[in-house]
Amino acid sequence: MQAEKLRQYLDAAGPVASLRLTRVRGSSPRATGTEMFVRAEALLGTIGGGQLEHIAIEAARDLLAAGNLSHHMDVPLGPEIGQCCGGRVEIAITRMSASDKSAAVEAAQVEDAARPAVHILGAGHVGRALADLFQHLPLRTVLIDQRQDELNQSEALVERRLSAIPEIEVMNAAPGSAFIVLTHDHGLDFLLTSAALQRGDAAYVGMIGSATKRAKFASWTQEHCDGLSVADLICPIGAGGSRDKRPAVIAALVAAEVITALTSETAAFHPDFGDAVSHLAAQ
Repeated sequence: MQAEKLRQYLDAAGPVASLRLTRVRGSSPRATGTEMFVRAEALLGTIGGGQLEHIAIEAARDLLAAGNLSHHMDVPLGPEIGQCCGGRVEIAITRMSASDKSAAVEAAQVEDAARPAVHILGAGHVGRALADLFQHLPLRTVLIDQRQDELNQSEALVERRLSAIPEIEVMNAAPGSAFIVLTHDHGLDFLLTSAALQRGDAAYVGMIGSATKRAKFASWTQEHCDGLSVADLICPIGAGGSRDKRPAVIAALVAAEVITALTSETAAFHPDFGDAVSHLAAQ
């Protein structure tokens, strides 16, 4: 949840209730600690959707309307409420005080800082389409280009970074970052991709192109990068079986690759990241 979005939501007029999963037994759509926020006419976040969430939202709005401070729910996720997860969850519903709101924003800021970073190197058609997708996921997405006019065409709510030397952005990225290389120049693609591979800690390194371009890059690394291995390189990117070359379709396939890499068992990502992605995929 973006901290700024949460701050704006909490600063609006009217009381707010917090819904937090305090205990989860068995199968549940979300993990213990998951939180959402409820107003009389607006929601932010999710505790898993379905009938469970519907019942909890109604209980929260009843609490706000009655002026009560807190309520506890113990809900079986079975036929009783029309769900089939088979688990059981406990939910704490609390009318938020000013200090509660400040603490929630601070926690969201910490969560934002811990999100996996995705660096899109190239703000052309596919790069912008990727930014459009990633803005909806719990990621820190940076769209990087040497061309201000290309960056200006992106309307995604991600960081846009004008960089004359984008390889420095690769060098300074956080450990475990993902790098998607799709610039306007093959030579620059090779330079940035080799820099990402040389880090040795990237969760994903992908370069737009073809099998022929991959082979050329492998030969280039032998000559210019002291035999740098390209075994971890994804190229072509988004090769999921579709022959559709429209930017939005390519971006969707690449996004799936990146999310898979960031949510693997060996990836160092925020503990609730995989849970959040699963919920988005189910919507």
